[in-house]
Amino acid sequence: MQILDGKIVSQAVKDDLIQKLALHHAEGKKTPHLAAVLVGTNGASETYVASKVKNCAETGFKSTLIRLDENVTEEVLLENIERLNADADVDGILVQLPLPKHFNEEKIINSIHPDKDVDGFHPMNIGKMVQGLPTYIPATPYGILLMLEHYKIETSGKHAVVIGRSNIVGRPMSILLSRNAYPGNCTVTVCHSRTKNLKEICLQADIIVAALGIAEFLKADMVKEGAVVIDVGITRVPDASKKSGFALKGDVDFADVAPKCSYITPVPGGVGLMTIAALLMNTFHASAQR
Repeated sequence: MQILDGKIVSQAVKDDLIQKLALHHAEGKKTPHLAAVLVGTNGASETYVASKVKNCAETGFKSTLIRLDENVTEEVLLENIERLNADADVDGILVQLPLPKHFNEEKIINSIHPDKDVDGFHPMNIGKMVQGLPTYIPATPYGILLMLEHYKIETSGKHAVVIGRSNIVGRPMSILLSRNAYPGNCTVTVCHSRTKNLKEICLQADIIVAALGIAEFLKADMVKEGAVVIDVGITRVPDASKKSGFALKGDVDFADVAPKCSYITPVPGGVGLMTIAALLMNTFHASAQR
């Protein structure tokens, strides 16, 4: 069993970006600029955004963080996004999700200009991804692809099972794993809350991507020997022994499942770090096109 270490791979991605950025500066090109919008004070969102800002600084990118009150109107949020759309210095825009309940997330995502949609959620970019055209791939699936590539994990002809059908991870991941490229060329089964015989389907999988948001859902009796397991989930579980009062758990029961795997991602330290690395990659590509 080998750990798919997000810390190692994300650092490799950042080191590569630092080298590319040096070349861009030598050619007189601009520094990539990522703008993040954070609405409210959700603890997890605060952590994610702080990490994105920190990673921008470490890679030599410029970043801007716009904080808005939880009770701000949709109109004000849209005005901020439009201002960033019009700012020639801003290459990438992300609005940290989830938003407070009074917002229409679809409307907000669609308001980001597709050329600056480095999260890869805009319908235009999703459509290009489905057709195999150059575009911004959603950051978490893109990060998983970068990890599979780094560890040279064979995907062609493999049976991949994706548990979860969200537009952020599950759906794009299933499309990317089935594309005619590397990593890809898998036969993909998408499972969800209405799937019958989930255990039997998972036991057929060479690769499992668990992205359903239920802590320690995937157990050893659902995984065949030698499978590759990618854990996308991250749930805060109360834990009095921790200073924070909670522990971070993935969708995979790591201690139970890991001994059966050829490769497995940990939580934390796996896919989450790769999501940020992929976001930086998208931002760099956005800047390079200007």
